[in-house]
Amino acid sequence: QVQLVESGGGLVQAGGSLRLACTASGSIFSIYPMNWFRQPPGKQRELVADITTAGRPDYADSVKGRFTISRDNAKMTGYLQMNNLKPEDSAVYYCSLGGFIWGQGTQITISS
Repeated sequence: QVQLVESGGGLVQAGGSLRLACTASGSIFSIYPMNWFRQPPGKQRELVADITTAGRPDYADSVKGRFTISRDNAKMTGYLQMNNLKPEDSAVYYCSLGGFIWGQGTQITISS
């Protein structure tokens, strides 16, 4: 069974940067699109960014120009580079493979 393990969360000041990583345990990583979602406290989970198997990215309007999604199929790892972070970016961030395999989530807290 494929599992996704996320890393890179934490606490950072507004304006700072973080990079999340999502590593798959199985070889199917390269054949599915990958997504990053987030769930702020008391709110619904929302799509932040996704990337096709060919590497074409797409972003939510709220993060365009600040976040960059990428993937390294050889390493079976996806990334979310987050720059110019804002307090409203605080949430639990989840990676997903194909929309049906999910990571455990990692907490991001941005202090003002």
